[in-house]
This record gives sequence, structure tokens and C-alpha cells, in this order.
Amino acid sequence: MGFLKASKQFNVPKSSIERYVKTAKKYPDYKVDKSDGKYKNVFTAEQEEELVSYLKTMESRLFGLTMKYLRSLAYELAEKNELTHRFNKETCLAGQDCIKGFITRHPSLSIRTPENTSDAQAMGFNKVAVSKFNSLINYVNDNHKLTAEKIFNFDETGVLVNLKSQSKLIALKGKRQIGAITSAERGETVTAEVCMSASGLYMPPMLIFPKMKKKQESELGLPPGGWCEVHPSGWITTELFLVWFAKFIEFSKATKNRLFFLLWMDIRPILKT
Repeated sequence: MGFLKASKQFNVPKSSIERYVKTAKKYPDYKVDKSDGKYKNVFTAEQEEELVSYLKTMESRLFGLTMKYLRSLAYELAEKNELTHRFNKETCLAGQDCIKGFITRHPSLSIRTPENTSDAQAMGFNKVAVSKFNSLINYVNDNHKLTAEKIFNFDETGVLVNLKSQSKLIALKGKRQIGAITSAERGETVTAEVCMSASGLYMPPMLIFPKMKKKQESELGLPPGGWCEVHPSGWITTELFLVWFAKFIEFSKATKNRLFFLLWMDIRPILKT
């Protein structure tokens, strides 16, 4: 690879790589001493791979480690293995540069923002439940010979109308405080009910606004056929689901003799209400 690519991948100054390569070409027997330099790896390659495996395991179980917890874990690992290190013994944390270098050396790892997952959802997603779900789908499909255009998936998502956090703006240098106009419904979440078939056919969406009364301007800019409903909570209810379901029957032209398969994972909360 080129000098610039190697510099970015291994976090080594480009000039240093060029200098070592120049020396190696001049003296064929020259070997780079990896112990040179101010910073040295605390852990061996085997220990780092073990740590990577542990991080992936915890993330797969929905208990991913934060950067601070990883720094604490690295410090404890170095102490218990009596490794030479320069970590902070007052805070009992590894340095941020050390952890950033560790992440860089292992491209399979990345720093991500997690999605909130309830413990009920996590416990429900297991091998037994998934096998039972797949068996049910195969049973229905084998008995009714459903094609892709007759299998629909229905789901909902929350759309944040006005973000709570503001993006950075260009302003006069030296000014202590700048402002930005926001609407009164700052941070308001609208529920979008989306449905599509396995063949890629989309049904017009239904939006649920957290309001008491429906306003005509709420439907401005909606996709063709889309409509909006209102509820104080902004969430779907039994009544709103029946409204949507009537629209689905009209859209799909389903009858007793023309059956469709509708998948929806979050139907239990609606049935309870």
C-alpha cells in the first residue's frame, strides 16, 4: 500500500514510514525495531484478540461496553496480568489514545449509537421463539400458497419533527451566544405506520400526531394516498389500528376468497388495549 494509506491505517506518521523505507532500501539487512518510539502496546496480539472477542460477545447480548468502561477494563486487565503500562492509577483508567489506537488496529470494531431495546423484546428474540415463528409462517404459506405480492409487513416508527439538539452554525467570531428559531413543538414525535409487500409494493402511510384535534395543514406534503390521525399520546391504539386496517383491506382488495398475509410484530400491546 502507499505511504498515506499505511499512515492512516496503522496510525503512524507518514514521514516516519518514508524514513524507515528509505533506510531499509539503503541497507538490505536493516530491520525495524518495533519497540522504538514513545508509545508501546501494553497487550500482546493474543490478549487484544481475546478482548475483541469479549467486546463482540457482550454487544451481541445487548450489553455493549462504553468507551469509559473499556478503559476501566483495560486497566484491570493490565494490572491483573502485571503488565508494564502508563495508565492513570488515580482514575484506574487506560488513556483515551490507547483505546483509540486499539479500535484503529481492529477495523471490525466501531463506535455506534445503540437503539433502545426493552428487556421483553430481548428475551422474546431467542431460538425457540424464532423457530416457532418460522414454522408458523411456513405452515400458513404451504396451506394458502401465498405469493410475494400477497405477503405484507406492517411496522411503525417514531419520526422526530423538530430535533432537540441543534446543528452547528456559522456565526460571528467572538460572540458568546447565538440563537436559532425553533417551533413550539420542539422534540415532538409523530408515529408513522408503514406497510409494504414482499414484492416491494408500498401502502400509503398513516401518520399519528400527538394532538387532540386534526388540522388540515398536517396533511400537507404527504405521499399520494397518505393520511393523518390524532391521539393525545401520539401512539397507535385499537381504534386507530382498525381505521388503518380498513384502509389496508381497501388498498389490497382482500376478500374471503382472496387472502393476504399481514405480519406485525408489535400487535400484542394493541390487543391488550
